[in-house]
Amino acid sequence: LATNTSALNIDEIAAMTKRPEDVIGLHFFSPANVMKLLEIVRAKHTADDVVATCMDLAKTINKIAALVGVCPGFVGNRILFARQIQANKLVYQGVMPWDVDAALNQFGFKMGPFQMSDLAGLDIGWSKGAKTENPIRDALCELDRRGQKTKAGFYDYDENRRPIPSDVTAGIIKDITGAEPSTMSAEEIIEICIYPMINEAVKILEENKAQRPSDVDVVWLNGYGWPADKGGPMFYGDMVGAQAVLDRMEKLGADDPAFAPAETLRKLAASGGKFTEIDTGGLKV
Repeated sequence: LATNTSALNIDEIAAMTKRPEDVIGLHFFSPANVMKLLEIVRAKHTADDVVATCMDLAKTINKIAALVGVCPGFVGNRILFARQIQANKLVYQGVMPWDVDAALNQFGFKMGPFQMSDLAGLDIGWSKGAKTENPIRDALCELDRRGQKTKAGFYDYDENRRPIPSDVTAGIIKDITGAEPSTMSAEEIIEICIYPMINEAVKILEENKAQRPSDVDVVWLNGYGWPADKGGPMFYGDMVGAQAVLDRMEKLGADDPAFAPAETLRKLAASGGKFTEIDTGGLKV
């Protein structure tokens, strides 16, 4: 089962067949002819030889494979969702999208969350008149500001697709959120957006949806442009230390229980342990 979406429940698909042991997911990353990552999604009943065949196929088509389990977003996008939620919350506090992106650019990402949304197209999953969980996006799309393809989205774009902070977008944000424009240091923005990614990765390991911490780093280095000098979410977690991540997640979790610190994060902070050495017990995905 080849797919370019992480919204599929491979276990449900397998249950509809008479051969669930032969069902597996291959999650390609867009554009598939360029991106090296291939998430191989093992369902509950997938046979070992099917996994081995897909791992071999990945090598044949020159992809870097990571074996993952079935969960919303699989591994890569599930971690991405955590970052995007926090980025959106910052905007509701009056931090401008271009300030969030600038902080992530400073961290080393070629594109921040709102730059990436404009590139992909704000109207993905949206239709005229729709009221979604993201009213800022809805309002932009209603004005035909749907990203780079319409030369306007969160940003305005010139003929060279150069992004320019938009007064229109700033006005929409203020109208919808009621928040006055505010400033925040790049360091704090990075903590708020990056540390939840580390915490979510730990939860993924706790749930045995990834085999080992290095697999999480492989996913983000090869599928999402994580800056190479920071090694991936788990490697970077060790650079800043578990206690620093825990301190930030305690604050974020107090506002939203979905971002409560993972139990393993608490243990690492207490023991001085490393993210890259988290042991899930050797269980198979």
